[in-house]
Amino acid sequence: MEQTRPRIYHLFGNLLTFHAFPAETGDKYAIVEIKTAPGAGAPPNHHAGEEESFFVLEGEFEFMVDGQTLGVRAGDFVKVPDGAVHAFTCKGPQAGRLLCINAPGAMHDTFFTEAGEAMPDGTTEIPEPDGLPDIPEIVALADRIGMTILAPDHAPT
Repeated sequence: MEQTRPRIYHLFGNLLTFHAFPAETGDKYAIVEIKTAPGAGAPPNHHAGEEESFFVLEGEFEFMVDGQTLGVRAGDFVKVPDGAVHAFTCKGPQAGRLLCINAPGAMHDTFFTEAGEAMPDGTTEIPEPDGLPDIPEIVALADRIGMTILAPDHAPT
């Protein structure tokens, strides 16, 4: 019997559910639903060769894209230009949800599945933090796959 790959991962206060891995889309894109705890999100980062777009399903978020700050809520769409520095934070009092599309998606597939903690199928609640993530290891993984994670105080505003 073939072992199935986990589809749900936890990282940085985000619960990431892969609805489609690149291998399932002809290596064209990944579709990931992201449930984000209040105050959590993604640190400033950039990557070339990987398109990224977000559709806000629920909640309120603040996105930083190429130095511009955007307040967004359910129904809003955010496109991250290839290579642009970007980050997001859930600003609402409750968890927010995003639908993220990465194309071709291999970079994000590798990053989230290797840096994140695999969760059991059916997980819908964001786990409580269990210690601090190994930031040097996460930064090294990002560097290896062509992604750069910036310290928040070094990101352009």
